[in-house]
Amino acid sequence: MKLQLFNRSRKAMVLVCGTVLAAGLFSVSARADAWDKKTILTVDQPMQIRDTFLEPGQYVLRLLPSTAQRHVVQIFNSDQSHLINTVLAVPAYRVDPTSHTQFTFWETPPGTAKALRTWYYPGDNYGNEFPYPKCPRQLAVAKPPQVAVVPQPPPPQPEPEVVQQEEVIPEPAPVEETPEPEAERAAPVELPKTGSPYPLIGLCGLALAGLAGALTLRKRSA
Repeated sequence: MKLQLFNRSRKAMVLVCGTVLAAGLFSVSARADAWDKKTILTVDQPMQIRDTFLEPGQYVLRLLPSTAQRHVVQIFNSDQSHLINTVLAVPAYRVDPTSHTQFTFWETPPGTAKALRTWYYPGDNYGNEFPYPKCPRQLAVAKPPQVAVVPQPPPPQPEPEVVQQEEVIPEPAPVEETPEPEAERAAPVELPKTGSPYPLIGLCGLALAGLAGALTLRKRSA
Protein backbone atom coordinates (compact mmCIF):
# COMPACT_ATOMS: atom_id res chain seq x y z
CA MET A 1 0.00 0.00 0.00
CA LYS A 2 2.80 2.38 0.90
CA LEU A 3 4.61 1.44 -2.30
CA GLN A 4 1.60 2.36 -4.42
CA LEU A 5 1.26 5.72 -2.66
CA PHE A 6 4.96 6.35 -3.25
CA ASN A 7 4.65 5.58 -6.94
CA ARG A 8 1.66 7.86 -7.31
CA SER A 9 3.44 10.67 -5.50
CA ARG A 10 6.46 10.17 -7.72
CA LYS A 11 4.36 10.35 -10.89
CA ALA A 12 2.62 13.50 -9.66
CA MET A 13 5.97 15.11 -8.86
CA VAL A 14 7.35 14.26 -12.32
CA LEU A 15 4.21 15.69 -13.93
CA VAL A 16 4.47 18.91 -11.94
CA CYS A 17 8.18 19.30 -12.73
CA GLY A 18 7.51 18.74 -16.43
CA THR A 19 4.79 21.37 -16.42
CA VAL A 20 7.04 23.90 -14.68
CA LEU A 21 9.87 23.15 -17.08
CA ALA A 22 7.62 23.61 -20.12
CA ALA A 23 6.31 26.89 -18.75
CA GLY A 24 9.87 28.07 -18.20
CA LEU A 25 10.81 27.25 -21.78
CA PHE A 26 7.86 29.20 -23.15
CA SER A 27 8.66 32.21 -20.99
CA VAL A 28 12.30 32.18 -22.14
CA SER A 29 11.18 32.04 -25.75
CA ALA A 30 8.87 35.00 -25.22
CA ARG A 31 11.63 37.00 -23.57
CA ALA A 32 13.97 36.14 -26.42
CA ASP A 33 11.71 38.02 -28.85
CA ALA A 34 12.11 41.18 -26.76
CA TRP A 35 15.71 40.53 -25.80
CA ASP A 36 17.23 41.95 -29.00
CA LYS A 37 14.47 44.64 -29.35
CA LYS A 38 13.92 43.70 -32.97
CA THR A 39 12.11 46.58 -34.67
CA ILE A 40 11.06 47.07 -38.28
CA LEU A 41 11.91 50.58 -39.49
CA THR A 42 10.17 51.92 -42.60
CA VAL A 43 11.92 54.92 -44.20
CA ASP A 44 9.95 57.07 -46.64
CA GLN A 45 12.73 59.64 -47.16
CA PRO A 46 16.52 59.61 -46.79
CA MET A 47 17.58 59.15 -43.17
CA GLN A 48 20.82 58.81 -41.25
CA ILE A 49 21.71 56.81 -38.17
CA ARG A 50 25.06 58.27 -37.11
CA ASP A 51 27.39 57.56 -40.06
CA THR A 52 24.97 55.19 -41.81
CA PHE A 53 22.91 56.67 -44.63
CA LEU A 54 19.62 54.90 -45.41
CA GLU A 55 17.70 55.27 -48.64
CA PRO A 56 13.89 55.01 -48.57
CA GLY A 57 12.89 51.42 -47.84
CA GLN A 58 12.42 48.95 -44.98
CA TYR A 59 15.11 48.02 -42.45
CA VAL A 60 15.45 45.99 -39.22
CA LEU A 61 16.98 47.38 -36.03
CA ARG A 62 18.02 45.13 -33.20
CA LEU A 63 20.49 45.07 -30.33
CA LEU A 64 23.68 43.10 -30.48
CA PRO A 65 23.01 39.81 -28.61
CA SER A 66 25.30 40.57 -25.67
CA THR A 67 24.72 40.79 -21.94
CA ALA A 68 27.70 43.08 -21.38
CA GLN A 69 26.75 45.86 -23.81
CA ARG A 70 23.07 46.64 -24.39
CA HIS A 71 23.49 49.75 -26.53
CA VAL A 72 25.14 48.39 -29.66
CA VAL A 73 22.59 48.58 -32.48
CA GLN A 74 22.74 46.46 -35.62
CA ILE A 75 21.11 47.66 -38.87
CA PHE A 76 19.94 44.98 -41.31
CA ASN A 77 18.09 45.01 -44.60
CA SER A 78 14.42 44.04 -44.64
CA ASP A 79 14.94 40.24 -44.67
CA GLN A 80 18.01 40.40 -42.36
CA SER A 81 20.15 38.71 -44.98
CA HIS A 82 22.70 41.56 -44.95
CA LEU A 83 24.17 43.50 -42.02
CA ILE A 84 24.42 47.11 -43.18
CA ASN A 85 26.27 48.52 -40.18
CA THR A 86 26.74 48.32 -36.41
CA VAL A 87 26.56 51.62 -34.51
CA LEU A 88 27.21 52.50 -30.88
CA ALA A 89 24.42 54.27 -28.96
CA VAL A 90 24.17 55.71 -25.45
CA PRO A 91 21.42 55.08 -22.87
CA ALA A 92 18.34 57.29 -23.13
CA TYR A 93 15.49 57.58 -20.59
CA ARG A 94 11.82 58.56 -20.88
CA VAL A 95 9.34 59.03 -18.03
CA ASP A 96 6.23 57.68 -19.72
CA PRO A 97 6.73 54.54 -21.82
CA THR A 98 4.39 53.88 -24.73
CA SER A 99 2.92 50.68 -26.11
CA HIS A 100 4.44 51.26 -29.52
CA THR A 101 7.90 51.90 -30.91
CA GLN A 102 8.93 55.54 -30.64
CA PHE A 103 11.55 57.38 -32.71
CA THR A 104 12.74 60.97 -32.30
CA PHE A 105 14.98 62.95 -34.64
CA TRP A 106 17.60 65.65 -34.38
CA GLU A 107 16.86 69.04 -35.89
CA THR A 108 18.81 69.24 -39.14
CA PRO A 109 19.34 72.09 -41.64
CA PRO A 110 16.88 72.35 -44.53
CA GLY A 111 17.77 70.19 -47.50
CA THR A 112 19.57 67.55 -45.41
CA ALA A 113 18.51 64.02 -44.48
CA LYS A 114 16.71 63.32 -41.19
CA ALA A 115 19.03 62.18 -38.38
CA LEU A 116 17.69 59.59 -35.92
CA ARG A 117 18.11 60.69 -32.30
CA THR A 118 16.40 58.12 -30.02
CA TRP A 119 14.79 54.71 -30.36
CA TYR A 120 12.48 53.29 -27.64
CA TYR A 121 11.11 49.77 -27.66
CA PRO A 122 7.42 49.40 -26.65
CA GLY A 123 6.96 49.49 -22.86
CA ASP A 124 10.59 50.39 -22.08
CA ASN A 125 11.67 53.42 -20.07
CA TYR A 126 15.23 53.08 -21.33
CA GLY A 127 16.12 53.32 -24.97
CA ASN A 128 19.04 54.19 -27.22
CA GLU A 129 20.26 57.61 -28.25
CA PHE A 130 22.49 58.18 -31.28
CA PRO A 131 24.90 61.08 -30.66
CA TYR A 132 26.56 63.05 -33.43
CA PRO A 133 29.93 64.82 -33.35
CA LYS A 134 28.38 68.26 -33.91
CA CYS A 135 25.58 70.33 -32.45
CA PRO A 136 22.19 69.09 -33.75
CA ARG A 137 21.54 72.45 -35.42
CA GLN A 138 24.77 72.13 -37.40
CA LEU A 139 24.48 68.57 -38.59
CA ALA A 140 26.09 68.57 -41.98
CA VAL A 141 26.90 64.86 -41.95
CA ALA A 142 23.24 64.11 -42.55
CA LYS A 143 23.57 65.01 -46.21
CA PRO A 144 23.49 62.08 -48.58
CA PRO A 145 26.91 60.98 -49.80
CA GLN A 146 28.07 62.31 -53.11
CA VAL A 147 28.24 59.71 -55.81
CA ALA A 148 31.05 60.12 -58.29
CA VAL A 149 29.81 60.22 -61.82
CA VAL A 150 31.95 58.19 -64.16
CA PRO A 151 31.68 59.45 -67.72
CA GLN A 152 30.45 56.81 -70.05
CA PRO A 153 32.48 56.21 -73.20
CA PRO A 154 30.70 57.24 -76.39
CA PRO A 155 29.00 54.42 -78.26
CA PRO A 156 31.15 52.86 -80.94
CA GLN A 157 30.63 54.41 -84.32
CA PRO A 158 30.03 52.07 -87.23
CA GLU A 159 33.02 51.72 -89.47
CA PRO A 160 32.54 53.39 -92.85
CA GLU A 161 31.87 50.98 -95.63
CA VAL A 162 34.81 50.79 -97.99
CA VAL A 163 33.75 50.65 -101.62
CA GLN A 164 36.44 49.37 -103.91
CA GLN A 165 36.53 51.40 -107.08
CA GLU A 166 38.12 50.25 -110.29
CA GLU A 167 41.25 52.13 -111.15
CA VAL A 168 40.57 54.37 -114.12
CA ILE A 169 43.58 54.75 -116.40
CA PRO A 170 43.43 58.17 -118.06
CA GLU A 171 43.64 58.18 -121.84
CA PRO A 172 46.80 59.74 -123.28
CA ALA A 173 46.37 63.29 -124.46
CA PRO A 174 46.29 63.66 -128.23
CA VAL A 175 49.63 64.65 -129.75
CA GLU A 176 49.37 67.89 -131.65
CA GLU A 177 51.03 67.71 -135.05
CA THR A 178 53.56 70.46 -135.63
CA PRO A 179 52.85 72.09 -138.99
CA GLU A 180 55.71 71.75 -141.41
CA PRO A 181 57.39 75.05 -142.33
CA GLU A 182 56.25 76.38 -145.61
CA ALA A 183 58.73 76.31 -148.45
CA GLU A 184 60.63 79.44 -148.82
CA ARG A 185 59.06 81.61 -151.35
CA ALA A 186 60.95 82.01 -154.61
CA ALA A 187 62.79 85.25 -155.00
CA PRO A 188 61.02 87.58 -157.41
CA VAL A 189 62.54 87.76 -160.84
CA GLU A 190 61.79 91.39 -161.33
CA LEU A 191 63.13 94.01 -159.03
CA PRO A 192 60.53 95.97 -157.35
CA LYS A 193 59.76 99.21 -158.93
CA THR A 194 60.76 102.29 -157.07
CA GLY A 195 58.10 104.46 -155.93
CA SER A 196 59.40 107.61 -157.92
CA PRO A 197 61.04 108.25 -161.46
CA TYR A 198 63.30 111.06 -160.21
CA PRO A 199 66.33 108.91 -159.47
CA LEU A 200 66.28 107.56 -163.03
CA ILE A 201 66.20 111.08 -164.44
CA GLY A 202 69.19 111.99 -162.28
CA LEU A 203 71.18 109.05 -163.63
CA CYS A 204 70.42 110.02 -167.20
CA GLY A 205 71.57 113.58 -166.51
CA LEU A 206 74.87 112.35 -165.12
CA ALA A 207 75.40 110.13 -168.14
CA LEU A 208 74.79 113.03 -170.55
CA ALA A 209 77.10 115.28 -168.56
CA GLY A 210 79.82 112.64 -168.72
CA LEU A 211 79.31 112.23 -172.50
CA ALA A 212 79.50 116.01 -173.03
CA GLY A 213 82.73 116.20 -171.08
CA ALA A 214 84.27 113.44 -173.11
CA LEU A 215 83.37 115.16 -176.40
CA THR A 216 84.87 118.42 -175.21
CA LEU A 217 88.14 116.81 -174.32
CA ARG A 218 88.29 115.08 -177.70
CA LYS A 219 87.81 118.37 -179.58
CA ARG A 220 90.59 120.01 -177.65
CA SER A 221 92.94 117.25 -178.31
CA ALA A 222 92.25 117.43 -182.08
